[in-house]
Amino acid sequence: MHQAELNRLDDATLAQRARELAAGGSISDPAEFLAVLGIAAERTLGLTPFAVQSQAVLRLVEGDVIQMATGEGKTLVGAMAATGFALSGKRVHVITVNDYLAERDAEWMRPLVEFFGLRVAAVTEKLGPEERREAYAGDVIYGPVNEIGFDVLRDQQVTRREDAVQLPADVALVDEADSVLVDEALVPLVLAGNRPGRESTGQITDVVRHLREREHYTIDDDRRNVFLTDEGAARVEGALGIDSLYDDEHIGTTLVKVNLALHAKALLIRDIHYLVTDGKVALIDASRGRVADLQRWPDGLQAAVEAKEGLDVTEGGRILDTITLQALMRRYPMVCGMTGTAVEATDQLRQFYDLHVSVIDRNKELRRFDEADRIYATAAEKNRAIVQEIAHLNSTGQPVLVGTQDVAESEALAEALEELGIEVNVLNAKNDAEEARIIAEAGDLGRVTVSTQMAGRGTDIRLGGADQSDHEAVAALGGLAVIGTSRHRTARLDNQLRGRAGRQGDPGLSLFFVSLEDDVVTSGGAGENVTARPEPDGSIHSDRIRDWVGHCQRVTEGQLLEIHAQTWKYNQLLADQRVIIDERRAKLLDTPQAWEELAERAPERAAELADHPDREQLARDIMLFHLDDEWAEHLAVMDDVRESIHLRAIARETPIDEYHRIAVREFKDLAQRAVDKAVETFREGTLEEKGLARPSATWTYMVSDNPLAGSGNSVVSGIGNLFR
Repeated sequence: MHQAELNRLDDATLAQRARELAAGGSISDPAEFLAVLGIAAERTLGLTPFAVQSQAVLRLVEGDVIQMATGEGKTLVGAMAATGFALSGKRVHVITVNDYLAERDAEWMRPLVEFFGLRVAAVTEKLGPEERREAYAGDVIYGPVNEIGFDVLRDQQVTRREDAVQLPADVALVDEADSVLVDEALVPLVLAGNRPGRESTGQITDVVRHLREREHYTIDDDRRNVFLTDEGAARVEGALGIDSLYDDEHIGTTLVKVNLALHAKALLIRDIHYLVTDGKVALIDASRGRVADLQRWPDGLQAAVEAKEGLDVTEGGRILDTITLQALMRRYPMVCGMTGTAVEATDQLRQFYDLHVSVIDRNKELRRFDEADRIYATAAEKNRAIVQEIAHLNSTGQPVLVGTQDVAESEALAEALEELGIEVNVLNAKNDAEEARIIAEAGDLGRVTVSTQMAGRGTDIRLGGADQSDHEAVAALGGLAVIGTSRHRTARLDNQLRGRAGRQGDPGLSLFFVSLEDDVVTSGGAGENVTARPEPDGSIHSDRIRDWVGHCQRVTEGQLLEIHAQTWKYNQLLADQRVIIDERRAKLLDTPQAWEELAERAPERAAELADHPDREQLARDIMLFHLDDEWAEHLAVMDDVRESIHLRAIARETPIDEYHRIAVREFKDLAQRAVDKAVETFREGTLEEKGLARPSATWTYMVSDNPLAGSGNSVVSGIGNLFR
């Protein structure tokens, strides 16, 4: 059917035509189907898809990760593809990076999805169990990745199937796919339950607080590890009144706590890696420069930072279950996604998910000018130049968006600009609730917006402000100017920032400043002696140095990939073991197997309960309690092993091999132990009679496994005088 004929159909007939084309689980005529979706989008949203958007929808429906530039309309593309999947009979989870985007996009795209008689919903942190259950029963469900993951974990604790909130989904359509599938792929989501607190670490914190760098401890070149010196160890031993930190008695307890306290003191910096708000430590999401509301570090490190700051040390709790974002994504039969920077992540997407990347052309030709990096000898000279450049651009009325590396840097830059009489909108982890409003106005005349990292994802920056009233005036000035205060540890993050300028054929400018003291240079070029002759203002004009800076960034990218690969190896075996537990749990939950196994092992008790009206559920409760308890114990054991596994290297063992050996050994008898304990409980009574109960309170959080990722220039330069 041609476009003109389709346009003449009424709404009901058009929707019916789409259902016919998607009948049987696949789309019989993709071109006509895309035309129907396009007409529906125009009728319901007033948006007419560009040809490149229709192409993007087709690639998503085929299961690719698509790369689309900022401002090219990914939200509509995602909704059209999700609708296409749903019309084919598949339930779709559209996975976002936060609650705001999930709620916004579900409401914005609701008319399109409902045009075809489909149900759309958003899952956010504020919903209760019944509301979640109703939302997950829809056809297209928008939700932040952490909420969907936490619901998986909570559902893994239910003892009656009807208590679960999720229904199986067929497709995960991931927004900001490189962030979710690569950058945060190995972030564990954790479900914890209450238990009595452990002993105080206050004395150790006090001792470590007085240690001095170089005398009592040393830090490696890339500032990821800290080591006690012999003198430092002796001082700690004397203060704690013990003979040796390295005795068997202390190596797995006291030494671990000392190392955690030292890590908190020397490597984790307030306002860079975390904030203190309302008497609590709030982690900063390094990849987005925002408060990571639900994140915390592993219990020991979290407690060490809280003790360092003089705060109440929170109860660690017992980990009941955990799953990484990567393992979560692998639960879906099909994964596809969209982002502005997928090409650089092609290898990881193929290696870990077997996903193909499709690059979608821009609707209009790119007119942004990407200036060569401006390189300076020192951070102080670079920072002065940044302030001067922003002041110059601002004097013309051209809007400027500045991407900084951390909160401290953003605030120091804003202060320096305000001293020059330049009004600045600061977007960082301390005020991210204002994000959408601030970023939407960043393209207005005379605006200067300073943001940490890639704050503002998902919100379009239009020239002339949100209403584009001054579009032509801003375009005449050269469009939005994007300035990076240093190179990121991966070129992909640079490109995410750069992509904020030049949307939909608008003019724009991108410019990065680099100093030879920046983290990416000192870390990537560690051990190399490179000299350059700077100009009087500190600037360096040398192709050789420019190439070397690029080399340093590639080295740091390699370091991050190595960390990813190593972490993946540690996580993968537990992920495989978890699949076995999941399968066992599903059988106990959905079949009479629990009763049958217990009746076989304890026939006398089974005979006593033969007429019990709820005997199968009673058996199920017992079997599931012990299975879950043994799994939680296994996770605790492996967590302890991992925290001390580096000590295996001292004994000339390969840590990862030793970890795998222990994990296999510990898991081998887990299921049998759970059954044996269940039989014992079954023989002697009920869970209540035995004093066994599930935790009375549970909570969820994300573990930041790599707290130093993306640390900024402040570590090198000193926070107080960044832009002086």
